[in-house]
Amino acid sequence: MTLVTIPGEVPLGDWRAIYRGACPELDPSCRTRIAQSAAAVSRILAKQEPVYGINTGFGKLATVRIDDNDLEVLQRNIVLSHAAGVGEAMPVPVARLMMALKLTSLAQGASGVRPETVALLESMLRKGLTPVIPAQGSVGASGDLAPLAHLAATMIGTGAIIVDGRELPASVALSEAGLSPLTLGPKEGLALLNGTQFSCAYALAGLFEAERMFQSALVTGALSTEAAKGSDTPFDPRIHALRRHRGQIETAAALRHLMEGSEIRASHRLGDERVQDPYCLRCQPQVMGAVLDLLRQAAATLEHEANGVSDNPLIFAESDEALSGGNFHAEPVAFAADMIALALCEIGSISERRIAMLVDPALSGLPAFLTAHPGLNSGFMIPQVTAAALVSENKQRAYPASVDSIPTSANQEDHVSMAAHGARRLSGMADNLSHVIGIEYLAAAQGCEFHSPLASSTALEAARALLRAQVPALAEDRYFHPDMAKATAIIRSGALAELTGLPGLA
Repeated sequence: MTLVTIPGEVPLGDWRAIYRGACPELDPSCRTRIAQSAAAVSRILAKQEPVYGINTGFGKLATVRIDDNDLEVLQRNIVLSHAAGVGEAMPVPVARLMMALKLTSLAQGASGVRPETVALLESMLRKGLTPVIPAQGSVGASGDLAPLAHLAATMIGTGAIIVDGRELPASVALSEAGLSPLTLGPKEGLALLNGTQFSCAYALAGLFEAERMFQSALVTGALSTEAAKGSDTPFDPRIHALRRHRGQIETAAALRHLMEGSEIRASHRLGDERVQDPYCLRCQPQVMGAVLDLLRQAAATLEHEANGVSDNPLIFAESDEALSGGNFHAEPVAFAADMIALALCEIGSISERRIAMLVDPALSGLPAFLTAHPGLNSGFMIPQVTAAALVSENKQRAYPASVDSIPTSANQEDHVSMAAHGARRLSGMADNLSHVIGIEYLAAAQGCEFHSPLASSTALEAARALLRAQVPALAEDRYFHPDMAKATAIIRSGALAELTGLPGLA
């Protein structure tokens, strides 16, 4: 699928679609601004005044004036010297999202790059050429210099590119696609390197995965409530209207909808001696609603960032000015990433508590560890331990990255955001969380089946059927890992979240 994008006006849903595989195509209206910006760089150079990054060195070397004859070499050198990343390569979907972010930033006509430079980046996206970009090496200020340098390096024919699952030398991949490497003009190397697109791409990817985990956990949470014969009274809209939080109100409504028409709930609506459920059931609207509000706050920040220009210096063609500032500082992204990390952590924390509740007969009223013959069988004993381990790991990862800083570039860059690290960890946290929710999915479905022949609601029975199409109920102990892998795959696919309308980022 191709999405026509207007630089600076791309809605969050389009960024989600690009992350899921759509290809951006620039709206033709931006072409004039790109050309005007490049022409302005030429006019600025003609003034023969020192302008950072155009005819000077970089960072601490900004006072070194560069001769006009060396300007192309200057831009090539900054790309090659700054391509100093390490570690595993970015996942292809995240790398392509980063490329799309960089494309729409350059296309706003504030970076001074030529139309052919923008065209090459757009063509690489269209033809499925994804640079191999080591994911470690950015501190989230001065731009994500190292990872973006690896992107820029492929555009000049250096480094490696993935095409159809093959890793090829960049020059070969470009040639096979009918493309030619660039010779960078004045300002272009710096424009490609400077910006927050690496951090922003990882943060957006984490946001979209968090949304999917949130929605899936609403379903598994409702299923756990049914398994424990919990009450839907805490989801009464009157309770939540009094507190006024939008996320809480919408989450309670979703839980009510998920349980609507349940025979299991009807069976204990009257005469239940239990007055109140544990917090992990009763307080789902308050916890998950707060998570939803937090994710929406992060989404608003990242949507602004994704549509912004974080280059330096910025070119203002109408006045032929190059203004140096600090838009490359990724503090907003760092804060947003920290919020998403907290959300991922809390979704898992309350989910694990529901698992622990279900396996404890004193709390759930179900057979110990959800097995009909405990003792001979261990049932869900160790899957709960695994969930606890993953939740604790996510708690450790949730420490705010934004409170850290370390000076770089000989103290020229003396305060940095750590947004890159903060955003990059989200993928691992979401992976951990998907396992936790998958375990709850298995446990809750198993718990509900102890209430047979009573059925749950239409929505929750559909969720259970989706699981049972791949994983049979646990009658006796068996090799558990494949069951967990299949449940996790359902969660990651989004299939569980898509069974019924659930609140999300929009």
